[in-house]
Amino acid sequence: MQKRGMRPDRFTFVPVLNACAGLRALEEGRRAHQLIMQTGCEADVFVGSGLVDMYAKCGHMEDALRVFNKMPSRDVVTWSALILGHVNLVDMYGKCGSMQDAWRVFNKMPSQDVATWNAMIFGHLKCGQGQKALELFQRMQQEGVCPDRVTLVGVLNACASVVALEEGRGAHEQIIQRGWDLDAFVGSSLVDMYAKCGSMEDAWRVFCKMPSQDVVTWTAMILGYVRCRQGEKALELYERMQQEDAFVGSSLVDMYAKCGSMEDAWSVFNKMPSRDAVTWTAMILGHVNCGQGQKALDLFHQMQEEGSNVFVRNSLVHMYAKCGSMEDACRVFNTMHSHDVVSWNALLGGFAMHGQGKEALVHFERMCEEDAFVGSSLVDMYAKCGSMEEASRVFNKLPSRDVVCWTAMIFGHVKSGEGHKALDLFHKMQEEGVRPDAVTFVGVLNACASIMALEEGRRAHQLLMQTGCEADVFVGSSLVDMYAKCGSMEDAWRVFCKMPSQDVVTWTAMILGYVRCGQGEKALELYKRMQQEDAFVGSSLVDMYAKCGSMEDAWSVFNKMPSRDAVTWTAMILGHVNCGQGQKALDLFHQMQEEDAFVGSSLVDMYAKCGSMEEASRVFNKLSSRAVVCWTAMIFGHVKYGEGHKALDLFNQMQEEGVQPDAVTFVGVLNACASIMALEEGRRAHERIIQSRCESDVFVRSSLVDMYAKCGSMEDACRVFNTMPSHDVVSWNALLGGFAMHGQGKEALVHFERMCEEGVHPDDITFVCLLSACSHSGFVDEGLRFYALMTTVYRIPAKLEHYTCMVDLLGRAGHLQEAENIIQGMPCKPNAAIWMALLGACRIHGNVEMGERMAKRVLELEPKNAAGFVLLSNLYAATGNLELSENVERQRKERHAKKQPGRTWIEVNDAVHTFVVDDKIHPEMIKIRAELKRLSVLMHNAGYVPNTKSVLHDVEEEEKVIHLCHHSEKLAIAFGLMSTDPGTPLCIVKNLRVCEDCHTSTKFISKIVRRKIIVRDANRFHHFENGVCSCRDYW
Repeated sequence: MQKRGMRPDRFTFVPVLNACAGLRALEEGRRAHQLIMQTGCEADVFVGSGLVDMYAKCGHMEDALRVFNKMPSRDVVTWSALILGHVNLVDMYGKCGSMQDAWRVFNKMPSQDVATWNAMIFGHLKCGQGQKALELFQRMQQEGVCPDRVTLVGVLNACASVVALEEGRGAHEQIIQRGWDLDAFVGSSLVDMYAKCGSMEDAWRVFCKMPSQDVVTWTAMILGYVRCRQGEKALELYERMQQEDAFVGSSLVDMYAKCGSMEDAWSVFNKMPSRDAVTWTAMILGHVNCGQGQKALDLFHQMQEEGSNVFVRNSLVHMYAKCGSMEDACRVFNTMHSHDVVSWNALLGGFAMHGQGKEALVHFERMCEEDAFVGSSLVDMYAKCGSMEEASRVFNKLPSRDVVCWTAMIFGHVKSGEGHKALDLFHKMQEEGVRPDAVTFVGVLNACASIMALEEGRRAHQLLMQTGCEADVFVGSSLVDMYAKCGSMEDAWRVFCKMPSQDVVTWTAMILGYVRCGQGEKALELYKRMQQEDAFVGSSLVDMYAKCGSMEDAWSVFNKMPSRDAVTWTAMILGHVNCGQGQKALDLFHQMQEEDAFVGSSLVDMYAKCGSMEEASRVFNKLSSRAVVCWTAMIFGHVKYGEGHKALDLFNQMQEEGVQPDAVTFVGVLNACASIMALEEGRRAHERIIQSRCESDVFVRSSLVDMYAKCGSMEDACRVFNTMPSHDVVSWNALLGGFAMHGQGKEALVHFERMCEEGVHPDDITFVCLLSACSHSGFVDEGLRFYALMTTVYRIPAKLEHYTCMVDLLGRAGHLQEAENIIQGMPCKPNAAIWMALLGACRIHGNVEMGERMAKRVLELEPKNAAGFVLLSNLYAATGNLELSENVERQRKERHAKKQPGRTWIEVNDAVHTFVVDDKIHPEMIKIRAELKRLSVLMHNAGYVPNTKSVLHDVEEEEKVIHLCHHSEKLAIAFGLMSTDPGTPLCIVKNLRVCEDCHTSTKFISKIVRRKIIVRDANRFHHFENGVCSCRDYW
């Protein structure tokens, strides 16, 4: 490329650097770096990240740091490359025993994660410095780094190496606290530590608790007893090990052989009840490695004589075939006494690989002839496909044919309408001495029925009685069917009565037999008896008649059934639909809803989950009885549909009707309270939960934490969380999400550390909460660190939600270009939401040029996204471009992109009041406006200046101020102030992001009236108190 005079750009350098990193080509990377500096691309964030990654992977961290420090801005990829490079270097030096170099890199790192500490601990272990490893573990804990399983395994190994029993017991306590004592890897290390420290009682206690033991654990116990001079126990355990685990025996043989201790290997080998190819191979290789070639050959011949040569010869066939030597492959194959499917596959695969199609086909035919199972399978396949010529060709070539093969041919002829051929084949089968089984007789009886061969059927009946197959339900049904179709109802009835149980097929065969013989009365009598004895049979008959379009017969059966299940109702409805009787189907459907509570509940649940609450309510109201499942489905449906108030009304109605809620119901109720910030309703639900003894349910507790957090009371959320006996990742996520919503970034970080200390593994949702917390608190560096931690340490792949949080984090902080770089570098396609996040950041920081590009991206994906128009319009208005702002509004209206109206809710005296901008409906509106007017005067006196920049109306400034005064959140606050006692905190919910003027106004109001005002908008919580907001004006 360079020789042709083409000038590389930043898009060229990135893949070149990636190639150098992958190949560890340091010199090539340095030459590329020089060229990058000449072209002026070094400042580019992608090129810079590529350079850091290349130097880090090549082990030159000084160069990586030099590039990193020169970069004007760093993205998350750069941080990840640098951190991972340091970790890999520490690990490499530790494994090579160069601890001085490892410490040099370790001390230069800006922060050390658990992987880095692990590398140092294992490095000291490898160098025989167990005491230093333990000291390092203590320092790690003092610095607040939470150990993982790998750390504690290293600590146990260190304790074993220096016989530090008490330190080992301390590590064991931590393992139990974190729930890792049942882990096989950790368990083996515990057994080894106690055994090497001489505490065989503790070792045995751990050993017995382990769900399964591997060869390492058994060996650790045996050697422990040997060291403690308890030879008898060691021998006893060794014998028990051999009895319980053949794999352990093979592993011991392999271990002794690799260590050159062939006497011990032979001792184990000779005691094994059976040996596989792996065990033989381990012994042979052991003798080879010890220079005992003749012994190895003798053992190989012995292995062949004992029958293990099948595995070896299969491997030889496979090896020769892959190497292209098909002659040798065939030679080995032909010397084998028998061939299994592996042998055939190896040979056929070799022919196919080398383009010898004809040879493959010839040997395939030979395989079919030699292998009865393969041949039978082919016959069965051809017969089921109706290719009876092909089936007969394979069948006739088989040297031996088992009963399965004969039966497949018989069924094939019956299916093809060749009953006579099927019977001829049955006679031939008997002549060749093959004994028919129950399945064969079913095929033969079907053949007799198909050609009405009554005498042949009777002979088959006599034969099957001799073989003891008459009791088989399928044979019995086939006999009844054969006699009925042949017109011999007396024989059919005799067989029917002798059967221990009858299924729907048998009943139907008898009834239809009587119908065919013109014995209608007997058919009807049997039919009535069938209904009394078997409800399932009734359902099957309804279904059969309905599918045949005989709805009169279907109704006749349906009306006589004592009870009907959902299957029966559905069969009737579909029958009417298929007959074009839609109205009858609907009438039956409504009747079914009224009669069948289970069906009704299922319908309610289905409609609710689909968001069709009108249909769900219609079915719900028609039900004669409603179980808790039905009420719960309705509650969840209203919550999902954004109707939290209706969900709570329904919950109150449910209790009035005496229906006892269960844990799932309470989860739905708590979600409803959270959705509308109904704190008092939530507290009452909490009391009800305690009374119902559902508080121990982990989902209920997590929902309580979530409800209190979303209702603005983090104190209650923390109180519930701290009383939980144990925490899973769901409860931690609920708490961290609460801190994120409230902008309490520091609390989120502290509790994440506590989560790690408890040994709970974070998931992708955990990191969404953490990144969101960092975004709302302006913790850019911490957010970048968490992203790197997620992707490099926990190996959790980033999803669209994580990228959106990162864009929001950087965008709010003013790093707009870095935020755009993240979107451009995403492996997945950006959606409108992520472009909207950056557009919102452009509005905050007044970047018109980028904002226009972001708005274009949003509207390309969602042409009717009103929020995109509004944000761009507000951006223009905030920067003084009122004409452009009006143009955007006009375009929005032309595209019929409807703005979501702003709404605010407030709960006062157990009632929820809703307000919209310029509200005129509320009965107290005159008093509310008067209260607002009073507050406005006080605010102006305190220095409040209305922010009218975002008001787009082409009107006088005074009218703009009036418009701002009637925003829904201000109306709600005024109503709350006049409806509650002085000093009572106010809690309101806004469905959109709170505007700048309302944010400023609420600060002034909180100071004037000396009240705490909590506002939850679409993004987060704002806690206003004494003129200050908890967000510190960063939102």
